[in-house]
Amino acid sequence: MNNPTHSLTAGSVSETGSASIEKITALIGARRFGQTESHIDWLLTDSRSLSFPETTLFFALRTRTGDGHRYIADLYRLGVRNFVVDSVPEGAAEHYPEANFLLVVSPLKALQRLAERHREEFDLPVIGITGSNGKTVVKEWLYQLLSPDAVVTRSPRSYNSQVGVPLSVWLLTQHSEIALFEAGISCRGEMEALRTIIQPGIGILTNIGQAHQENFATLEEKCMEKLQLFKDSNTLVYNGDDPLVAECVAASGYSGNRLRWSAQDSTAPLYIRKLEKEDDKTYIHYIYNEAPANGAPSEGCLRIPFINGASICNCLHCLAVCLHLGMKSEEIARRMERLEHIAMRLEVIQGQRGCTLINDTYNSDVNSLDIALDFMNRRPELKGRGHTLILSDILQSGLPAGELYASVARMVKNRAVNRLIGVGPDISAAHSLFQVEKHFFPTTGALIRSRLLDNLHDEVILLKGARPFNFDELSRLLSFKVHETTLDVNLEAIAANLRHYRSFMRPETKMVCMVKASAYGAGSVEIAKTLQDCGVDYLAVAVADEGAELRRAGITSGILIMNPEMSAFATLFRHRLEPEIYNFELLEALIHAAEREGIQGFPVHIKLDTGMHRLGFDPEKDIDRLVRRLSRQTALTPRSVFSHFVGSDSADFNDFSARQFQLFDRGSRRLQEAFSHRILRHICNSAAIERFPERHLDMVRLGLGLYGIDPSTNRLLHNVTSLRTTILQIRNVPAGDSIGYSRRTFTERPSRIAAIPIGYADGLNRHLGNRKGYCLVNGMKAPYMGNICMDVCMIDVTDIPCREGDPVEIFGDSLPVTVLSDLLDTIPYEILTSVSERVKRVYFRE
Repeated sequence: MNNPTHSLTAGSVSETGSASIEKITALIGARRFGQTESHIDWLLTDSRSLSFPETTLFFALRTRTGDGHRYIADLYRLGVRNFVVDSVPEGAAEHYPEANFLLVVSPLKALQRLAERHREEFDLPVIGITGSNGKTVVKEWLYQLLSPDAVVTRSPRSYNSQVGVPLSVWLLTQHSEIALFEAGISCRGEMEALRTIIQPGIGILTNIGQAHQENFATLEEKCMEKLQLFKDSNTLVYNGDDPLVAECVAASGYSGNRLRWSAQDSTAPLYIRKLEKEDDKTYIHYIYNEAPANGAPSEGCLRIPFINGASICNCLHCLAVCLHLGMKSEEIARRMERLEHIAMRLEVIQGQRGCTLINDTYNSDVNSLDIALDFMNRRPELKGRGHTLILSDILQSGLPAGELYASVARMVKNRAVNRLIGVGPDISAAHSLFQVEKHFFPTTGALIRSRLLDNLHDEVILLKGARPFNFDELSRLLSFKVHETTLDVNLEAIAANLRHYRSFMRPETKMVCMVKASAYGAGSVEIAKTLQDCGVDYLAVAVADEGAELRRAGITSGILIMNPEMSAFATLFRHRLEPEIYNFELLEALIHAAEREGIQGFPVHIKLDTGMHRLGFDPEKDIDRLVRRLSRQTALTPRSVFSHFVGSDSADFNDFSARQFQLFDRGSRRLQEAFSHRILRHICNSAAIERFPERHLDMVRLGLGLYGIDPSTNRLLHNVTSLRTTILQIRNVPAGDSIGYSRRTFTERPSRIAAIPIGYADGLNRHLGNRKGYCLVNGMKAPYMGNICMDVCMIDVTDIPCREGDPVEIFGDSLPVTVLSDLLDTIPYEILTSVSERVKRVYFRE
């Protein structure tokens, strides 16, 4: 069952909150239709995530891209009997005799109200975290610091939206002792609902940056909106050295305890006396001025395994919370030293022996396990292949072992896992609960030594392990070794960019998303799956083979072929690929081919040339002939008519854009008048979506903007792709020596030169060599030295603390691709599409 409506923050989360249908009806103020007795454990907002239908309550949410009410029939057929709706289906008593429909004004508000009532049943420390960046890292580091002493309930992954927050709060149980919840917003007015759901006693404001800025007039406005989360909290932790944050906290009139930390003000509650960076670690010397029982400030020193500024700030937020909760400074220091990088991603990696590896060792608890299993089951290209789950003991769950692993066993059964490999004494002791092929080992090392992994082939493997079990070693063994260089692709950023451009559109306007050229180098299959989940109307590729690849991968959305070849007509028909028609020769050939196949009404898209002078019918000279020919046949049906703006990204071409639109408007209207069915009209590309909302017509086409680059300003929206590699070797080179082929670059001082495994065969442009361009090592600029070679290049790391094996960013979050395109006097498209196929793509969701 395919539901493109609620894709990224929704799903059944866990059987933790629990209530009768009668109680839930009263809590959300619903009118109940149906008398079936039910007990609810699971809240569901995405029909694809169904696992336990008998105890599931489905909230039929309406969004810009879909309507959950459309999936009631399918869910009922699968055993769901409880639904929260804003309209009861017609003939409900006849068609759904065993169902309960809880009628409310807004299912989303009902979900939020239910979570709010559930939260009120718990009296425990609740920490609310918001900010532009770092929310998830701070949450996960606090979990690492606090969980040895308490049962900590936290948001799964980045469940911080209007849907994700209530699903997170529903996870609270009688075992919970501390709660950590993220809150994210994208526009004004959203935080108030999240505040009443989370009701934090302690608040953390991480920082304020450009994320989701499109819906706020100023950074100050966004900061004040985020501070709404802490209106009733007792303590607020924030960076007192950030002028924007400090000024907004002061202006907000916050009356609780302001636990600010500062490296500048010695009177701050937490004074950071000194920071010392050394290789790959930072020493933090601090004074905690919040008066303890003896009235004297306390001093401390700790070491963290990070040197970048963002990680240091995140650690200081965590330090402040731990001190406030009364944790001893010595214990804080011990645990801070063991903090681990948070890989906030669920990675899909090519595995050994034809396997697909889903690596989700980011966290290990029963809730994230269900999310990961759901992710594995949704993937259409993996249907029919065996599913293996490698799972370690789940630590610090707060549940009795029998109850915990009984729940895991139900998930394994309902999510169609064929083989379970358990690692750890607890899951091994519960072996009798699992009714699938199963193998158990006391340690990860024992599993490796057994050579069982060598027998896994042509299947899907989900890795889910708590950190002490070191599943990174399993990932290394199971991954297909291609290259040290990877292109990391953030699928959540794709969805965020899509939402950005949809914010300029009317709800009824359709969307075409460009995934040609392997989705601008990101990999068309994974991008297409994400876009299909987000409910886009069409995907567009260049040639039929690209479209056929998407169909074979399970993509069912409409696919538009921009440059159809006459040799590929059979592929078009076989895979339901809709071609662009741009001249009479192509039109005649396609009509004859379709008639030979007995095809009727095959959809085509008519292109008009309004000024690009590349491809297309003349909108003034060709329309009458085009109408006559289309009217005299039945094999093809015009589905849309479109054209291209030449310069919609620049105000310099506004007059020309206006003339283009007038030509298109006249020509497309004449075509529409000849047919009774609706022909979609579209001319707006990424820049025009934002600049010309009055010209959106029936559909728009999103290209470069989808991949995170504003084509009008070249500013970065949400970065999608990051090209990364690692340092192979570092050598000391004396002053005056040359670097690389042809002796083009000489060192001007004694230097440390690093070799990295990327070259022009990977897509790194040779013109960046000889100090023209640079990459980032540990956040610092490292110029390219000498000519860039085919497979390797050299960089200057003389002033950068680093060692062999450290990561290198070629372009990405911290070094936008537009910086490289500006250095090379080209466009971002060229940089993105030049990344070689031999570079491994790693896909993840934040």
